[in-house]
Amino acid sequence: MTQPFELPSFYVPHPARLNPHLDEARAHSTVWAREMGMLEGSGIWDQADLDAHDYGLLCAYTHPDASAEALSLVTDWYVWVFFFDDHFLDMYKRTNDREAGKAHLDRLPLFMPADPTTPVPEPENPVEAGLADLWRRTVPAMGGDWRIRFAESTRNLLNESLWELANIDAGRVANPVEYIEMRRKVGGAPWSAQLVEYAAGAEVPKEVSGSRALRVLMDAFADGVHLRNDIFSYQREVEDEGELSNGILVLEKFLECSTQEAAEAVNDLLTSRLQQFENTVFTELPVLFAETGLGPEDRARVMAYVKGLQDWQSGGHEWHMRSSRYMNGGGAAAGSGGRVAAGTGGALPGTGNWWDPFAIGGVGTSALDILRSGAMGGAPAVGSGGAPAAGAAGAGGVGPAVRRARSHGHVPFRPVGPSRLPEFKLPFTATLSPHLDGARERVIEWAERMGMLEEQPGIPGSGIWDAESMRDYDLPLCAAGIHPDANADQLDVSSAWLAWGTWADDYYPVVFGRTRDLAGAKLANERLPLFMPVDGSPAPEPANALERGLADIWERTAGPMTADARRRFRKAIEDMTASWIWELNNQVQNRIPDPVDYLEMRRATFGSDLTMSLCRLAHGQVVPPGVYEHGSMRSLENSAADYACMMNDLFSYQKEVEYEGEVHNAVLVVQNFFNCDYPSAVRIVDDLMHSRLDQFQHVAAKELPVLYDDFALEPAAREMLDGYVKELENWLAGILVWHRDCRRYREEDLLRHFGEQRELRAGAGRAAEARAVPAFRAPAAPVPALPAPVVSARVVSAPKAPSGAVPAGGVPVGPTGLGTASLRPPLAGAAPAGGAVALG
Repeated sequence: MTQPFELPSFYVPHPARLNPHLDEARAHSTVWAREMGMLEGSGIWDQADLDAHDYGLLCAYTHPDASAEALSLVTDWYVWVFFFDDHFLDMYKRTNDREAGKAHLDRLPLFMPADPTTPVPEPENPVEAGLADLWRRTVPAMGGDWRIRFAESTRNLLNESLWELANIDAGRVANPVEYIEMRRKVGGAPWSAQLVEYAAGAEVPKEVSGSRALRVLMDAFADGVHLRNDIFSYQREVEDEGELSNGILVLEKFLECSTQEAAEAVNDLLTSRLQQFENTVFTELPVLFAETGLGPEDRARVMAYVKGLQDWQSGGHEWHMRSSRYMNGGGAAAGSGGRVAAGTGGALPGTGNWWDPFAIGGVGTSALDILRSGAMGGAPAVGSGGAPAAGAAGAGGVGPAVRRARSHGHVPFRPVGPSRLPEFKLPFTATLSPHLDGARERVIEWAERMGMLEEQPGIPGSGIWDAESMRDYDLPLCAAGIHPDANADQLDVSSAWLAWGTWADDYYPVVFGRTRDLAGAKLANERLPLFMPVDGSPAPEPANALERGLADIWERTAGPMTADARRRFRKAIEDMTASWIWELNNQVQNRIPDPVDYLEMRRATFGSDLTMSLCRLAHGQVVPPGVYEHGSMRSLENSAADYACMMNDLFSYQKEVEYEGEVHNAVLVVQNFFNCDYPSAVRIVDDLMHSRLDQFQHVAAKELPVLYDDFALEPAAREMLDGYVKELENWLAGILVWHRDCRRYREEDLLRHFGEQRELRAGAGRAAEARAVPAFRAPAAPVPALPAPVVSARVVSAPKAPSGAVPAGGVPVGPTGLGTASLRPPLAGAAPAGGAVALG
């Protein structure tokens, strides 16, 4: 069969290694699968299928250091999960039988009791029999925290298969953000990560298992595994099975590009996610260890877990190159009998990866090896819809060293011209509260009382707002659109929350970012919970406007709440303020974020959950708490949040990139990832923003009624949730009205607010750009600029707006990581940094 595209050149920074107990695991898994009823007579597999798939080889590659017993057990788990997938495909996906599929899935958690001594039902099929046996054999060796996490990942893996079934039934291809989120659940890689803990004897300590760093490691690992699988399985899934859940298909449809172009883009995202993994290991784990006081043994377990995830990536790649299940030239490499040829990682002729036996070794060091063939591959040209053109930089697209260096090579304060705005096709009508005019004056009086409109004592440059700028920013206008039915007191509280959040998000980069004072920012964050008491106890005396403002609006908001509601609301605020530390970390590194990490963190930096949680808490006990954890409800909220966040980034592009020297903007992130110009990035962000809006409407119309039935919700709860959809529509409409009508983003407003300070920053940026050392630049690959978009109803182009894109070959390249700054040429990262704001 003709392959639909040429395999790209993969980033595989570590060699694959083979577990010496392979033959034992193969033999054991065959006996076990037959005992569970998965082979002859199952109607799904026979012995030839199991031999061809060779899950023993998969596990021997992905767990090279596991003991014989552990490898056999892990292999059984993989036999089971792949059998489940094929069984669910034949029994429910092909027949579109959602009701029977749900009944099948609803029984499976019964075979995963938290207490392994709890009796389980009699298995009725091979899937249930296998799960019951595996659970019994695995959980006694692991702690309670791991059992809870692993059971949750297994349930996600099983239950979200209904999402895939629903999409097949509707003939619907997911948008890219939706796909990444859901693939983590249905693809099983988080589940695989937790099996790494078992196989490596590296159970992650409970103290850090819920931290951002460990979450990002697992998510980046999962995305890498899934995107790699999508590339190899495209032919089988899309062409043979009619599958709609494949990353290449998703990008084909979204970017309106060829299959080859989409495959290269998926591989670029795979590389970006692996480099996010590496960045997290080097920049976040050491800080996490120090801040939590983790002991040496626990630190060693975390690092053994990291090593296990690295082994899985390299071994998983090797197995895909050899298994007959995937598009790899028919699994021809399997003829080597599982041996890895030195220096190749087992790659087939015509395909490559980025591992080399003579390279500088270790996680995160591949960017140092710039002399390797292909490592400095030029940036690709941009094709239709902003997608990278196939073949523009050879089969491998942009090299990983260039991609890593480009993310750290942004020159801040570059002139970009007025923000280019597309047509915002929001079908919801905004209605404003009649109490708006009074709220406008009262919020300024409140901010003056809190001390927010003056310089903070002992903190030079902290006078970031005055009464004039606060009138320009007009936060009550946003509150009036978000809460059109609010009375005067409620509108004042909403206006104060928006004012405090936006002022604080302006304050952090000015006070802490310019001086790179991460310790000061964290200390400020550590004190904030003191002013949000859950038990109603008195708060201490505030030391500054940040604390004073929070203490005041917390008291006005939290009074009627239950203790549990206060706890959830405080967490939403803490998540937002913690995300500001993430932004400061990236500014210190002068690093444009990875696109997936950016979008997921942007919801927190924007304060989305804070405002949504106020709506949810008003629902009281009418709606069961589990409803808000359901995939459809999270999809509804995340799609609305992403639309609002990207809307803000479009309006604030000039303010953030040119005036504040920011690296946190969706348009800039897209420019960096695709290496495209400003107009092209605007088109891509616009398309993504409106695909998220389409998803919001799809979930509200199609998925929520199914959720209501699945939870057997009473009429009052259904009415409450229908009202919540309307509240989110008001939230989006109100935010759009505010962006259009406030005086915060237009060029004339920026000139007034920043004045001479902007000229100094822009001059620093231009000087730093001019100082870049040519000898350290990547080899230039010509990138044809896209023509400026035609002025139409879809995209309104500002006249003569210079491109903010990083030119091909214009990235200073050199050693990266902590302690290497002296080895690099001067960068503009030393210029004073501005910051992002909650509302941009």
